[in-house]
Amino acid sequence: MAEAHQAVAFQFTVTPDGIDLQLSREVLKHIYLSGVTSWKKRAIRFKNGVLTGVYPASPSSWLIVVIAIMSTMYARIDPSRGMIDRIKTSLPVSLETLLFLMFLKEVSSAHQACIYLIKNKEKTYLESVRPLLDDEQYKQMETVANDFKKDPAPKFQKHLKLKSWWATNYVSDWWEEYIYLRGRDPIMVNSNFYTMDLLYVIPTHRQAARAGNVVHAMLQYRRKLERGELTPLRALGIVPMCSFQYERMFNTTRIPGIETDFVQHLKDRKHLVVYHRGRFFKVWLYYGGRHLWPSELELQFQRILDDKSEPQPGELKLPSLTAGNRVPWARARLKYFTEGINQASLEAIETAAFFLTLDDEAHGYDPENIRSLDLYAKSLLHGKCYDRWFDKSFTLIVYKNGKIGVNTEHSWADSPIIGHMWEYVLATDCFQLGYTAEGHCKGDINKSLATPTRLQWDIPKACQEIIESSYMIAKGIANDVDFHGCLFNEFGKGLIKKCRTSPDAFIQLALQLAHYRDKGEFCLTYESSMTRMFREGRTETVRSCTCESTAFVRAMEDESTTNEQRLALFKKAADKHQNMYRLAMTGAGIDRHLFCLYIVSKVMGIDSPFLKQVLSEPWRLSTSQTPQQQLNLIDIQKFPKYVGAGGGFGPVADDGYGVSYIIVGENLITFHISSKFSSPETDSFRFGQNIRQAMLDIRALFNLKEKM
Repeated sequence: MAEAHQAVAFQFTVTPDGIDLQLSREVLKHIYLSGVTSWKKRAIRFKNGVLTGVYPASPSSWLIVVIAIMSTMYARIDPSRGMIDRIKTSLPVSLETLLFLMFLKEVSSAHQACIYLIKNKEKTYLESVRPLLDDEQYKQMETVANDFKKDPAPKFQKHLKLKSWWATNYVSDWWEEYIYLRGRDPIMVNSNFYTMDLLYVIPTHRQAARAGNVVHAMLQYRRKLERGELTPLRALGIVPMCSFQYERMFNTTRIPGIETDFVQHLKDRKHLVVYHRGRFFKVWLYYGGRHLWPSELELQFQRILDDKSEPQPGELKLPSLTAGNRVPWARARLKYFTEGINQASLEAIETAAFFLTLDDEAHGYDPENIRSLDLYAKSLLHGKCYDRWFDKSFTLIVYKNGKIGVNTEHSWADSPIIGHMWEYVLATDCFQLGYTAEGHCKGDINKSLATPTRLQWDIPKACQEIIESSYMIAKGIANDVDFHGCLFNEFGKGLIKKCRTSPDAFIQLALQLAHYRDKGEFCLTYESSMTRMFREGRTETVRSCTCESTAFVRAMEDESTTNEQRLALFKKAADKHQNMYRLAMTGAGIDRHLFCLYIVSKVMGIDSPFLKQVLSEPWRLSTSQTPQQQLNLIDIQKFPKYVGAGGGFGPVADDGYGVSYIIVGENLITFHISSKFSSPETDSFRFGQNIRQAMLDIRALFNLKEKM
């Protein structure tokens, strides 16, 4: 996804000097710090586990219960009235059973603790680049890879294995730091991603009412999250997936720094900050110890919409600081926002539960306007470059026609995490909270609530110039985004199942065919796969351009090849893709391992031509599937109009495409395609047409004409 851009663009700044022993100590220092961070997280989780384990009571009341039980034991009184003895009789637990259960727990913990390091990653890498290199280039790369395998790979691997024993996850902390937080380029478009509203439905056209329901639903979700009431997701319905990323969904902000940013996560925050027409407002979310009801939130948001005050000097475009380069923002923050009213107002934003923009534009899907999804996506991705706070964990955007969306900062989590919350919010908004016949939130209106508070600023001219400079940089990036939203409804998952093929493999091969037709060549292709079966796991790369897929594509373009031959090549390529996806999910991918070896090489000060080549290769086709129905709260067979439109991200390479897709039910696949206007080689609309045709051409191989 968006991390593919950062994986190529990041720069390593740690350059220790000294003898080899000192360099090794530098690596050990990094490993030690990773371990300390991991153990701190474990301590926090243990504490939270104790607190949630006795909820809604307090730990002190739990102590009273323990004392009471000990008293009954001392007095030899059976408080269960014989029930415990009956359970023992009906469910005998042997020592062997207890040992087996303990063994399972330990194995599970070990499985979570480390993504196992496997050998021959270089061989797997060479196999992945073979279709992209001619014979001479391949031999050269083979030589470089073999040299690396002999030396210094064993040195790097030793340190990495040590880290895997000490830290919770040998990849994730370095991935967050070096791919995201150390990046000095703008995060708007380059890193942040977006999620859309329901595709066909707008529950109410009243902006304040929609905001009221959605914010209340988010607060409900946050409460469930904090109490541990959300059921963990399971891969294939069996293996529980790590929920670590959910912990920083709310009350979280990315704080800019000169060399690196850091993620600030706080405990329960009781307010949010709203941006409307260049003004910032602080809105309290609690009243009398409870969440505000949707009707009360609607009242507060309507008060903001009705406020006719003008922005203060420098206030209108202030959020563009979060859209521009990181260093100017970090320096401006230190110079102009560390005291007085500026510090107080910035603190209100950075400590808020999340950020809300009441947008003055109207967006959404319009069947009569072929470019409506394009404008909607661009608005969610970058807006006006000054009306989203791109550093917040997420910005909720509510348009004046009632449509909504989310812009998410990427360092703290990946898209399935925000998608999980989004599914809950949309289902709660439409099917639990609902609206009156006039489109207002249900419930009484408490007019005694204190009105939202305007945040105050004193922004000097010098700071206003920095704000304007950041805005101009962000505007240049935004204007270069060529986006196209493509609704493919000729067929969907239902028909693909008849082909006895994975829907993801089917789509990935269609993308390979479309790209070849678009550019006349193959390219390194990135598909994001989750690794959340491991503790604190995030993503791994599936290299979708393979020898098998290129053979299939060439066969499709060769008129002398029969459909039977093409179909055989398709099935072979699809099987290859499915196997690679399984390997990536189970920790046997190559890219995160090579990335960590590269980090070790830089810390040790040992130059590796092989790793340098691997980490500098551009992903000219970056793809990601948006998960759907993680919670199954909406029966889309019964309510086919209540389907999500998915989400997307900005272009990864200057001359490449970013493609996000969501498989919606049985009959619809939505593609979100991005590229850059500045590249003469790309055209997002053209690529969308190529994808559509490629999907149809592959279907024709199976002689399945009916629409499912």
